[in-house]
Amino acid sequence: MTRAQAPAFTAQDFRAALGMFATGVTIVTARTATGERVGLTANSFNSVSLAPPLVLWSLARRSGTLPAFAQGSHYAINILSAAQHELAERFASKTADRFASVAWREGESGAPVLEGAVAVFECFNRSRYEEGDHVIFVGEVERCSVTAGATPLIFHGGRYFTELPL
Repeated sequence: MTRAQAPAFTAQDFRAALGMFATGVTIVTARTATGERVGLTANSFNSVSLAPPLVLWSLARRSGTLPAFAQGSHYAINILSAAQHELAERFASKTADRFASVAWREGESGAPVLEGAVAVFECFNRSRYEEGDHVIFVGEVERCSVTAGATPLIFHGGRYFTELPL
């Protein structure tokens, strides 16, 4: 079998190049087996299929929340609005209770749905693939909603933006 050549760049070079791809910002939420709420900020989100409706996101293998997402049956992907910059930072931090004082509601499958998100995908945890230092999660979307006219939060070059000039 043919294999890829060894990288001709450093990890820092790779990270800098990836940072040039502007993305939306999501918070992925779920419940542990004991009902505890978990969530984290992620920009590794993408569509996979319209029929069936599938999306994907990835999580570092070293993440403390990996067991909750790997073992749980459902999660919610909340696409953040431009007004939710502080929420993105909170869920990206090591804060003990990321949900403290956060407006949310119970999703149909039990995963927390964040109020004010521009879109939400409530997903069945369909499959997982271990690749490199991450696990790729594929979710089958059971419900989705969108807030018409809302402005999404954008991440580019290590910074948050509410809009990019043309």
